Formats: sequence, C-alpha cells, structure tokens
Amino acid sequence: MVKESNSREDTYRIGRELGEQAVPGQVFCFFGDLGVGKTIFSQGFAKGLGVDDIVNSPTFTIVKEYDNGRLPLYHFDVYRIGDVDEMEEIGYNEMVYGDGVCLIEWANLIEEILPDHYQKITIEKDLEKGTDYRKITIEEV
Repeated sequence: MVKESNSREDTYRIGRELGEQAVPGQVFCFFGDLGVGKTIFSQGFAKGLGVDDIVNSPTFTIVKEYDNGRLPLYHFDVYRIGDVDEMEEIGYNEMVYGDGVCLIEWANLIEEILPDHYQKITIEKDLEKGTDYRKITIEEV
C-alpha cells in the first residue's frame, strides 16, 4: 500500500490510522533517511493506540515504553546501536515477541535480528513534488 503525504499533518494522520488498526504482536519497521518524518508518523501511530503521553524519538535511550494506550507500545530508535547484542540487554526479544506493538526506527541497522514477519514502512521524499511531500509505502515482509 502506498500513501502520499503533503504535510506533517498528513503523515501524522496516516500513522494514527495505522495505530488504530494495530493488533497485539505487530512489529512496524521504519526505513528512510533523516528528516523524512519517522517520528511524526510514530506520534500519530501512538495517538491511534490511545497513548496520551508526549512521544519523542528515543534516540539516546534506544527504547521508550508506553502503557497507557489500548496496547503496550515499544518505540525503538536503534540509530545509535553499536552492536545488535546491545538489543538483548534492553529486552528486545521480550518486547518484539510480546503482546504489545513495536515501532522500530532505523530498522535497517538491525535487520539480522528483525522478526520473520513485520510491517515495513518506507518513507521517502520527492523534492520535485515539494519539500513537504512524502511517499509512504507500507508492506508486509
């Protein structure tokens, strides 16, 4: 499925709609360059789950847990992971194979430990269509 966004609000809305449909055990992996809107999408997704907390990218903490929505949400940003073994130390397997929902930003950096099945979300800019334009591709892997 391909969605087009022409603003931050569109990206947020697309994330929210996906969050409203999320089910226990789903893993959503983000692929895309810096500044494409992964965090905005994640904020909308969290809202779709009913999370009322402020959602920011967990760049330095690696993972943030939100448990005040209809499902637990585990939001990873693995940009600063030096070695995939670090993921085990933070409880990655318990979260990814648990009853919550996981969002993983920079998933390409830990591809070797991603689950066999996940939702791949690729966010791309196309400057010919404007600085706010994003092409958001959501596919089952």
